[in-house]
Amino acid sequence: MREKLTLLDTTLRDGAQMADVDFSLADKRHIAVLLDGLGVDYIEGGYPGANPLDTEFFSAPPKLTSARFAAFGMTKRAGRSAANDPGIAGLLAAGAGVITFVGKAWDYHVHVALGCTLEENLENISQSIAAAHGAGREVILDCEHFFDGFKANRDYALHVAKTAHGAGARWIVLCDTNGGTLPHEIERIVGEAALHVPGSHLGIHAHDDTGNAVANSLAAVRAGARHIQGTLNGLGERCGNANLVSLIPTLLLKRDFAEHFEIGVKPEKLATLTKVSHTLDELLNRAPNRHAPYVGASAFATKAGIHASAVMKEPKTYEHIVPEEVGNKRRLLVSDQAGKSNILAELERIGVNLDKGDPRVLRLLDEVKQKEALGYAYEGADASFELLARRMLGEVPDYFEVERFRVDVERRHNAQGDLVSVSEAVVKVVIDGETLISAAEGEGPVNALDLALRKDLGKYQRFIEDLELVDFRVRIFQGGTDAVTRVLIEFRDGSGESWSTVGVSANIIDASFQALTDAITYKLLKSGAR
Repeated sequence: MREKLTLLDTTLRDGAQMADVDFSLADKRHIAVLLDGLGVDYIEGGYPGANPLDTEFFSAPPKLTSARFAAFGMTKRAGRSAANDPGIAGLLAAGAGVITFVGKAWDYHVHVALGCTLEENLENISQSIAAAHGAGREVILDCEHFFDGFKANRDYALHVAKTAHGAGARWIVLCDTNGGTLPHEIERIVGEAALHVPGSHLGIHAHDDTGNAVANSLAAVRAGARHIQGTLNGLGERCGNANLVSLIPTLLLKRDFAEHFEIGVKPEKLATLTKVSHTLDELLNRAPNRHAPYVGASAFATKAGIHASAVMKEPKTYEHIVPEEVGNKRRLLVSDQAGKSNILAELERIGVNLDKGDPRVLRLLDEVKQKEALGYAYEGADASFELLARRMLGEVPDYFEVERFRVDVERRHNAQGDLVSVSEAVVKVVIDGETLISAAEGEGPVNALDLALRKDLGKYQRFIEDLELVDFRVRIFQGGTDAVTRVLIEFRDGSGESWSTVGVSANIIDASFQALTDAITYKLLKSGAR
């Protein structure tokens, strides 16, 4: 009989405290639905009353099918009753079925931050939990700085946990609030806490300041905790929180945990994990971490030729899980380190089947290595590689020819008198003997070029109406006055499919234009344009 582990996601509160993360109301609702669909047990929505956004969010909470919705707040203040505490009143008014209180577990903070006695702090915790429990709410207590408090005053930290349990809290969560505790310490201290509070009521809330939040969460489970708090993609203040995107597949797929525990996320939902992770990044307008465990684009990528050959024959010996279990896929990268196995595998992926003895395989391999010596990077530009391969096979039509283009950048005063920089691009293309000239203004020279190029492609215009440029990356490949610039561009269309292209030149505009034209050509090829 496997034990149940419950998961609480605090992306909407803890995650929102990360630098450069700013959720809109629509974002919070979207993320809540994603989490509910994934199968987490609790979704912590935020701190009602702390800011207008959270207050509005709780006034019309998202409709969840399985997850329980939690409101976060402080225990009552010393010197007043729970019934007369505005913070408690606000939490009860929020209408969430679960209330998460944060209580001080470090005696130092009780004296310095709260300015009350240790006994008063215990009374605040007990009475707050009793008030929420009496109102029919499930109660969670986050024991803030529990591990620091345990090291400073073991008996008092444990007293806080025991008080919360005695008052009726469903979960007493031990928080590594500053992220400074290491896995062996977590396992030892949680093990001691489990001697005083049943493990069926103990949880872990780990921050990632030493890069150990996921390991610390797993160590807590080994020591007896049965509740884990974390965030999608590890969002959180400073260095972030325990990453549920790494924890969930570990709990489901790794034998030491899968044989003894079950979680609310089912295998069919696990297969959506990569999409969920990337959707959050898209909402935040940032590129997904290509090297993220389980869900990164490079998580199951092999670059070296000898490994690629082995992966093709026995993938299980080189991959710790099957990529598709988390919605990811295997990638054998095409690079200057590639061998024939990489080339053949990538050709097979794009639907080109060549015998390994076909001389075109070696020609393509040589071409890739020569190109990458110049600065091209096909391992991050799958669409450009496919075009290179299919052009060698004569399978890419000449849809359009760019006869010339021009980009002007002008700094001037606008109608309001503000000094602004304006970029304008003009592109002249030839399609079936017809010359088309388009001009556009953009937020920068590359944006202007993109808009001008896609403004009028004649008979092909209908194929590119749904294109969206979602990422633009620049790297100086060789330093000095003769620097070579590499540009990687990612596009997405209305179907949700995305692809990347690369351009290389001493001129950043020229490199960008190469990548842009490749991206549009790839879209036309995939759309079956003739």
